[in-house]
Amino acid sequence: MRAPRSSRRPLPWRGITAVGAVVAVLVVALLPSPYAVERPGPVFDVLGASGTGKDRRPLISIPEETTYPTGKGRLDLLTVSVLGSPSGGPSWIDLALAWVNPTQAVVPLESVFPAGTTLKQNEQQSAADMTASQRSAVAAALTQLGDRVEGDVRIATVGRGTAAAGVLEPGDVVVSYDGEAVDDSCALQNDVIAGGTRRSSIVVERDGARRTLEVEPRAVPLSDGSTRPLLGVATTASFDFPFEVDIRIEDVGGPSAGMMFALGVIDKLTPGSLTGGRHVAGTGTICGDGAVGPIGGIRQKMAAARAAGATLFLAPEGNCDEVAGHVPAGLDVVPVKTLAGALDALEHVRERGSAQGLPTCSAPVSSAG
Repeated sequence: MRAPRSSRRPLPWRGITAVGAVVAVLVVALLPSPYAVERPGPVFDVLGASGTGKDRRPLISIPEETTYPTGKGRLDLLTVSVLGSPSGGPSWIDLALAWVNPTQAVVPLESVFPAGTTLKQNEQQSAADMTASQRSAVAAALTQLGDRVEGDVRIATVGRGTAAAGVLEPGDVVVSYDGEAVDDSCALQNDVIAGGTRRSSIVVERDGARRTLEVEPRAVPLSDGSTRPLLGVATTASFDFPFEVDIRIEDVGGPSAGMMFALGVIDKLTPGSLTGGRHVAGTGTICGDGAVGPIGGIRQKMAAARAAGATLFLAPEGNCDEVAGHVPAGLDVVPVKTLAGALDALEHVRERGSAQGLPTCSAPVSSAG
């Protein structure tokens, strides 16, 4: 015998509950997250041109000096695009897609947008960093070529709620930090990093008088999980250059293009080609004395470099821990500490035809062709 069929119908609330659960999951998935996504950004050849149409002109121009052809090679600077804003990160769906993409990185929102800053403040800081980077790059290039360059650093803005708030003021000229003379923005940044979060002295000139103040940098989280001491200021560097060097690049901020700008200036002011016809990319901050510093988003920049066709990548030695094990196939990555070291690496490749024998972040490299 067959059991009699039940005469009961499914309760409608069961279906409603299932639909509600799906809607709830979708709503949560679309909510902003406390993270940002770093992705490979546009690539710019510093030996090429910028702008479009009638507004297109060389990215680096030196109208008052004799310049030389730079050959068919390229010197690419790399950028990182960020998905997110101070008010919130991308949706959890976007994060899930980024987590499975090896060319993208999911990082704490505060590592890109420090707590308490607005989008406008972040953009202003980024623009100030780019301007300072360009000036330091010119100073480093001319110093490398034998010119004497002097400069000073002035506080442009002070972030609210930062370590410098109530201590430093816009217009202050920074003379020294923790006993070390400061002559460009990069030098101040490096001195702060070297001193960590301990209370340090900073000497400034304000209203015609020299003042010795004390400031205690605050640790800000970075994308790799570490922290970096920051004052929370934007600075401008003023240099006494023997002639004008115009660097023109739009919609790009931050200090990480400094080394490539410096190499581009040197290539234009000296006979021959630094690249030897190769497609070279690189990144790194630059100080007026030629010191090359670490940057963020190194893995995304390596991916962008290889996608653009570069076979040689000059990376700051300070980023070696992030580079090792993540180098794209076909790309030789050579770490450098100074502008002179970057020039030596390029000379090695020109003379020997490959990067074989140059140091890397892990072991001697093989030629990428």
